[in-house]
Amino acid sequence: MPEIYISTDVETDGPIPGPHSMLSIGSAAYTSEKVLVSTFSANLETLPGAQAHPKTAEWWATQPEAWAACRKDLEPPEQAMTRYVNWIRSLEGKPVFVAYPAGFDFLFVYWYLIRFVGESPFSHSALDIKSFAMAMLKSDYRQSTKRNMPKRWFDPLPHSHVALDDAIEQGALFCNMLKENRS
Repeated sequence: MPEIYISTDVETDGPIPGPHSMLSIGSAAYTSEKVLVSTFSANLETLPGAQAHPKTAEWWATQPEAWAACRKDLEPPEQAMTRYVNWIRSLEGKPVFVAYPAGFDFLFVYWYLIRFVGESPFSHSALDIKSFAMAMLKSDYRQSTKRNMPKRWFDPLPHSHVALDDAIEQGALFCNMLKENRS
């Protein structure tokens, strides 16, 4: 069974799950040939007792359109994460979590999956686009930022801080890198 790359982006109201909430999740399922197979998105109700981190709240104040987008049609986390697992299971292929940076997005997704569904279809692992770029560019990790990546790796897609938009954009970036790496 081939791998399917689940490019994922989350929007949150703080740096860690539990004290803070995942507000929105967006995922775009790509084949290695850069075929966008399916997408998933959900806006989540905040966790009971959780509060926005002051610095994150300051940042959100500068992003009113993205904030409005992630606060529409809210679902309880249990419902959203169950739908997410069912969506992943409906895809043909072994799911690989892909993100930029994976350390942040996977932290929230994994915590929410274990907390609300009791399992992770990704096991314990995630593929970090920035680490992949470091290897491809033969550069230091801190130099492997999007602004230092070749323009040819980017498609003209928005990065709007709306989770699904960003997941699609970063999934295309990953697929372009994968194609170049394999050629």
